[in-house]
Amino acid sequence: MLVRNTHRLEKGLLMQPRRDVFAAEYIRETVDCYIGVKNGNPQYADDLQLKWSRDVLNSFFEVVKSHPIIDVEKARFLESEHSAGFKSTHDISFTPYLRKASDFSSITYEEFYKLNRQRRSVRWFLNKEVPRDLIDKAILAAIQAPSACNRQPFSFRVLDDKHLLEKAVTLPMGTKGYAHSIMTFIVVVGNLEAYFDERDRHLIYIDASLANMSLMLALETLGLSSCPINWPDIEEREVEMSKFLNLEAYERPIMCIGVGYPDPEGMVAFSEKRSLDKIRMYN
Repeated sequence: MLVRNTHRLEKGLLMQPRRDVFAAEYIRETVDCYIGVKNGNPQYADDLQLKWSRDVLNSFFEVVKSHPIIDVEKARFLESEHSAGFKSTHDISFTPYLRKASDFSSITYEEFYKLNRQRRSVRWFLNKEVPRDLIDKAILAAIQAPSACNRQPFSFRVLDDKHLLEKAVTLPMGTKGYAHSIMTFIVVVGNLEAYFDERDRHLIYIDASLANMSLMLALETLGLSSCPINWPDIEEREVEMSKFLNLEAYERPIMCIGVGYPDPEGMVAFSEKRSLDKIRMYN
């Protein structure tokens, strides 16, 4: 709730022209969530998303005009900050900003297209451990993907223990013949805990898929290859994976990804794609 409302506040700050008064209908809920998270969870003392919420709230109260509801919540927010200020080691403000050309990547379209052509589903991997720091780097890139209201309703369950791998690689189906070759197995798990509207029921799949593509491209830049594996919508398999990963009732598997160092002697399917004219339509 705090993440969603922080995102809503941020969108209000971005509006052109910006309204003098906005968010009155949900600012009380937002301040309640912020104070509750900050005071109720000491481990959040340097949480990046909590700092983001605090900075956005600060900016909101600085620019919004006087309003009966907003004035009360501003006083509550400031009192909370005064009584138990949130401290962070990050000096920059986590608020809307103007993009600077100096911060842009130097990657050309040609190089990016080449990377996408390079990434193919690899099923034959070397018998070589995958360093966890490389997996973490790829995930750091993946979580920069867009997510509705920045909720990021997914997690990456990374399995690299040989005994766990033996079981995990058989759960999704479709891995017969190469399962033994997978060195690291990632189960992407969707989290429906923060959703209560029917309109949001597919967001875990959309947001996770956006992140997964970035993840696989990042792996390629690190010398690793991957194979995305469909998760079958079969109740028996859902129950088995849920027990295996000890998932909560609001969590469910979305897809799996096999990762490893590609075997240079292993063949890769050509898989020619449909032509642009067959897949693109304007207006």
